Amino acid sequence: MDRVEAMSIVLHAVEAGSLSKASRNLGLPLATVSRKVSELEAYLNTTLFTRSAKGLMPTPAGHSFITAAKAILELMNEAERTASGEYTAPKGDLAVTAPTMFGRLHVLPVLKDFLSAYPEVDVGLVLTDRIAHFVDDQVDVALRIGDLPDSALTATRLGSVRRVVCASPTYFAQHGTPVTPDDLQYCPAITFESVSAPGVWRFYSGSLQLDAVLRSRISVNTTDAAVDAAIAGMGLARANSYQIVDHVRRGALALTLEAFEPPARPVNLIYNGHARLPLKLRAFIDFVTPRLRARLKAAALSPQSGMSPKPTLAPG
Repeated sequence: MDRVEAMSIVLHAVEAGSLSKASRNLGLPLATVSRKVSELEAYLNTTLFTRSAKGLMPTPAGHSFITAAKAILELMNEAERTASGEYTAPKGDLAVTAPTMFGRLHVLPVLKDFLSAYPEVDVGLVLTDRIAHFVDDQVDVALRIGDLPDSALTATRLGSVRRVVCASPTYFAQHGTPVTPDDLQYCPAITFESVSAPGVWRFYSGSLQLDAVLRSRISVNTTDAAVDAAIAGMGLARANSYQIVDHVRRGALALTLEAFEPPARPVNLIYNGHARLPLKLRAFIDFVTPRLRARLKAAALSPQSGMSPKPTLAPG
């Protein structure tokens, strides 16, 4: 029995809350995961978990073993990193994740320069709009947009982005410009929900929360498609400011309802700063932080005076 492998499986099972989820996360058959845990329990002559409808619950012996296993695997990882030279020179692999459009527009250009500056570091960049889990997805560093839950991870603030409503000048000329969120019920909109179900956009007036029900004419599943549809005059779209800044500056899109925008959303670089950082990770953080801050500052949208609204917005 490979005790190190068994310890790793046990820790994955604890974090996942079930053997079946651990098997999916590890890419192993459920029968294999169950057998490895059973073999370890037989070797230790104890029960590590009790199974219930709520999932796996560690026994007192299981709690003690899990604490020791975490410490052992951390020491092994440290020894491997030291032996491979990760603490003497920036080298090795880095796993980075970022939101899809932000990664394409801002992270990739910075990575190009980083790879040139550090030829012994290789980067695996995963662009996804779901929240990646550091342990399950084996992530070293993540770019995240939005408020962060309390966690043991370290966050470095890079800037912020606005959540804006926009449309083409042609659209505003044809349909008028909404003056308040209530006007959106009369405005064709581009949403990420089903066309048959009304979408809702949230706005604010001071501390007052305003939820506007939309007249969705087209529903899409990517931000790129929503922006393209807005430029084509198909409706109002909502996007992060960095996603449309170039289109606004060249006059293809204009903003509206700026006075009712939600608070700007923070952009953070997230990593485990409580452990000793490999030099490849420290080099990455030090390199990309000022460059991404500069790019976010350059991509900031200044408030607009907006389009001149028509006196009345009516259905049609």
